[in-house]
Amino acid sequence: MAAPSPTSPPMSDFSALVAKAINPSMSREQREAVYARVREAVLSLQERDGLDPSDPRAAYRRHLVEETIRDIEIDVARYESMRKLDEAFAAQAKEHKAQSSGRR
Repeated sequence: MAAPSPTSPPMSDFSALVAKAINPSMSREQREAVYARVREAVLSLQERDGLDPSDPRAAYRRHLVEETIRDIEIDVARYESMRKLDEAFAAQAKEHKAQSSGRR
């Protein structure tokens, strides 16, 4: 496999950049808009680097982008789940405290 073009950032840097552009408080539509821009940027980089769309390296880059998006969505879902669990635990603790203080 050929080394990345000197003009293109390594995919790990690109993945980190995508992850920084996403905030868990963003709606799914807002995140999809960011992902669409990322896909466009990858295509532009491939065109600039002279990679034919049928080149296996181009397919590999697209795969890495889609894998990164999937990983980010997993992280967002994990964050939301933990936030909801924290809220439920706080409500449960508050209720328990209210019941305990009412028994005295």
